[in-house]
Amino acid sequence: MACRRCGRPLDRPGDYCLSCDTANADAVVLAVEPDRATLTMLYEERVLGVTEIPTTPETESTLSTVQVRNFAGRIADEIRRKRPDSVYVTGDRTVIQALRKQIHYPVYRVPESEPVETVLQRRGEAELDVIDAPPREKIGGSHSTVIGGRDGQRAIETIAGHPNVKKVVPGPIDAGGSGSRTGTRAKVSRSDENGNLRLVLRDGSSVQENRVVTTARDRETGERVREDLNEALIDADLRES
Repeated sequence: MACRRCGRPLDRPGDYCLSCDTANADAVVLAVEPDRATLTMLYEERVLGVTEIPTTPETESTLSTVQVRNFAGRIADEIRRKRPDSVYVTGDRTVIQALRKQIHYPVYRVPESEPVETVLQRRGEAELDVIDAPPREKIGGSHSTVIGGRDGQRAIETIAGHPNVKKVVPGPIDAGGSGSRTGTRAKVSRSDENGNLRLVLRDGSSVQENRVVTTARDRETGERVREDLNEALIDADLRES
């Protein structure tokens, strides 16, 4: 493949061209399986090519902690070669969770069935605005206390870290809920007509509803953001069943 601007040959499909500072792929679709990761590079509505990164699980289907970290690192290195605007992911949650910590591009979950086709279909729609700010800068309001200690704060920051979230406003704490021994659990409720959401935190008998302001335009696009936020909570092992 050659650079779309200067024509210089690229080592791999969709690589960023260092000769003329041109991005040749604006999105990467990543599907992670136990023994390999498949990266499909896109530019606008075209598929540029596919790259596979293999790995060998220690057991038949399970990667060790070290293998997960190293596998995610190899995937991250390949994504950085592209410098995409966004990354769409599906598959093994443990690897994707490790990957999220290693890259700084917007990451969106897509269904495991036909992920590339799903992304191409979305590309024909108007993209939502991306908020490029650290999670802590998006958290604020009259209530500063978050239930659940470290896990509660981690849930808030997971939501605030999403590229389509403008602001997370912690709400008052209701201590009248039913008790739970499952620790801190989080769930994003259904979108309102403006595309905004609620993050519900539960810790023991305490419940806290936190307002989530998004860049969604309406209920339909708000539901898409909600699904992705709940997937991120699952990746962080915080999602309420």
